[in-house]
Amino acid sequence: MPNIQSAKKRVRVSEKKNLRNRIVKSGMRTTVRKLNTVIAEDPQHAVEALSNASAVIDKAAAKGVIHKNAANRKKARLAKQVSKAAAV
Repeated sequence: MPNIQSAKKRVRVSEKKNLRNRIVKSGMRTTVRKLNTVIAEDPQHAVEALSNASAVIDKAAAKGVIHKNAANRKKARLAKQVSKAAAV
């Protein structure tokens, strides 16, 4: 446990940020899982779920939870899955 006041504050602030980041990242993962379920069950409606997942991923990148290139990579891979499922 830190003794210096600024170090105590850094611990408090980092705990708050960590909680917020975990919530955003967890929501993002949940949305991606839902998209994968939609792809498996009903590929025709996967485009709507993809746009929702893309929005959630973009929000996570905007908040700095994930890097913008990582967000773009995730969206590209999901789009590839959706197009592959729709073609079959």
